[in-house]
Amino acid sequence: MKKVLIIAVITGAAIAPAAFAQFGSGVVYDPTQATHAVVQIKNEERSIANEIQQIEQGQKIFTNTVKLADNAIATYNLAHQMAMMPRSLYQPFLSRSTYWMELNHAANTYSNSSLWTTAVNTGTGASIGYQQASMPHTSQIDGYGSLSQQGQQQIAAHGATVDLNDAVTVSSMQALGTIRTNSERRQTDINALMSATQSADPSQHTEMATLQRINLALLLLLQEQQEANQISQANTLQQIVGQKTQQDNLKSLFQLGNGYQQSFNAATPQQTSAGTKWAFHY
Repeated sequence: MKKVLIIAVITGAAIAPAAFAQFGSGVVYDPTQATHAVVQIKNEERSIANEIQQIEQGQKIFTNTVKLADNAIATYNLAHQMAMMPRSLYQPFLSRSTYWMELNHAANTYSNSSLWTTAVNTGTGASIGYQQASMPHTSQIDGYGSLSQQGQQQIAAHGATVDLNDAVTVSSMQALGTIRTNSERRQTDINALMSATQSADPSQHTEMATLQRINLALLLLLQEQQEANQISQANTLQQIVGQKTQQDNLKSLFQLGNGYQQSFNAATPQQTSAGTKWAFHY
């Protein structure tokens, strides 16, 4: 009985606050709902923290976008300024080039130099101009067929040097005259490129227009290099002919020395024999 009484007392003491809260003040405390409410509050706090973080990231992105926009505007303003005022920016640093001027005409005292001058200025009539201003070309000398093989070789070698030198000279005159004529036309192209580069027209300073002018300038440079190569080739041919002349002279000297030795050996026994006969007769 005592145990039953004690349990009843403890149970009554535990139920009393709940009963008082339910019936006394009208508010019921539910531990499960309270725990659920606490969890919801914590979730809301996390959501709010995430939103704050997203807002901060959005502010950073917006700030960076504003900076990029400012840089783009500054770049555009600079490009626009350079396109609208090319004369003040570039013209003081450019000077016109000088094309290859015409060769002054000679006095033409004997009426045989005008075609030569025309040939080196235009590249036309180089062969006729050179022939009129030079010694005439001769055929084989008289008695060439009756010479020894060694004599024919010497004459033929010097004759070939003359023929080759004439051919190289005429070719060089024609090449130089053509280059001189083309240089005037090329100067016109260069002036056109310079005018477009210094133009105040914005359409001349677009990316495509600028690239096109760069391409044309490179083509002009390639043409000039090709002409320089042609001049270098002409000089090389002249040097080859000069070397041939030197070699022919050296070979002629060796042949003359060899012929002199043979003639000396042939003449020496005769002189010795004549001297012996004279001494014996004496």
